[in-house]
Amino acid sequence: MAGSDARERTALIVTVLNEASTIDALLGSIAEQRLAPDEVIIADGGSSDGTLEVLRAWSERIPLRVLEAPDANIARGRNIAIGATTAEVIAVTDAGVRLQADWLQRFRERLTPDVDVVGGFFRADARSVFEQALGATTLPDVTDVKPGQFLPSSRSVLFRRGAWERVGGYPEWLDYCEDLVFDLALRRAGCRFSFAPEAIAWFRPRSRLRAFFRQYFLYARGDGKADLWRLRHAIRYATYALALAILLKFRSVTWLLGLGVAAYTRRPYQRLNLRGLTQGEVAMAVGLVPVIRLTGDVAKMLGYPVGVLWRLRRK
Repeated sequence: MAGSDARERTALIVTVLNEASTIDALLGSIAEQRLAPDEVIIADGGSSDGTLEVLRAWSERIPLRVLEAPDANIARGRNIAIGATTAEVIAVTDAGVRLQADWLQRFRERLTPDVDVVGGFFRADARSVFEQALGATTLPDVTDVKPGQFLPSSRSVLFRRGAWERVGGYPEWLDYCEDLVFDLALRRAGCRFSFAPEAIAWFRPRSRLRAFFRQYFLYARGDGKADLWRLRHAIRYATYALALAILLKFRSVTWLLGLGVAAYTRRPYQRLNLRGLTQGEVAMAVGLVPVIRLTGDVAKMLGYPVGVLWRLRRK
């Protein structure tokens, strides 16, 4: 149990920037944890919207420390927060989520002596038909996860301090995809992973198509900067190039493209929960899935070369 021994103390760390309108939900879910963290450390990257005032108002309800780190990116903020605690167990989440009441408890149940890192899970906390379709299109279901290969998002992960120290912390040179690079470094260092699908962080998808496009552009730019997933990106470019060639040259067989689209969207449709929606909302959700797929792919294809160019110039 957290707090039963100095070596088992658990710190929950978060980075924030201008989250005054969303941070109450996260802090409330931290206060309701069945197994409370020994301390909560939040690194603020220079908020100007009243986030700091909201955080300070919570300092009497949870064991909260707020660190001001102007201009720190997410990786730097996490490293600052972890460096400020002596806890041997570190739980990490993000602003913009709310934690299930047994989130930390489920993590600690999986943290056996032969485990260094426990990956949690996250689900869409949709507030609209668009967000519901976006969540189904972009977020995996737990049945999609192969535990032995899973690279946990740092919106829901727990690890031993020694593992963080072994790899030199989060990569501060990277502004996006820093958690994937951190995960890969942990694996290369021989850290032992476990998967806790019950440790759920509820994550709200982007509420507008434009915001989603920007998010995936930045994710892909991070891939390019970190030299991640070369083959995956190459396959995407090749697939769209082939589809465009077929469309332009063989218009009579465009039905093949229809089959391809159906195959490409099959899994999102399987994940799409239509219960409780009106007939019009069902039609909207079904129509949004291919639009979201295409938008995300275009964003990735535009963002990835920007990151590659940054990496080549950096050498």
